[in-house]
Amino acid sequence: MISLTHYLSLSAVLFGISVAGIFINRKNVILLLMCVELLLLAVNFNFIALSRFMGDTTGQVFVFFVLTVAAAESAIGLAILVVLFRTRRSINVQELDVLRG
Repeated sequence: MISLTHYLSLSAVLFGISVAGIFINRKNVILLLMCVELLLLAVNFNFIALSRFMGDTTGQVFVFFVLTVAAAESAIGLAILVVLFRTRRSINVQELDVLRG
């Protein structure tokens, strides 16, 4: 039987991988966005596991709000990425550090 500890440890591993990916990767914006999405997935996994353990559906309802924000963040982030690639011809983070209007 899978216990709450297993769910929380898997969520901690996902969270750690995403944080490590954000700090290790300093070049690719797409990979940074994917690491942020993995971070939100780990948090959602915690919400679902704890709400199931507690017998309350509040955490599962809150996951829908987090998923909505994550989808909007992905859409806006990719739109900004497309605009930056059209103007700079690169998605390297070091080249995007100086943004002027």
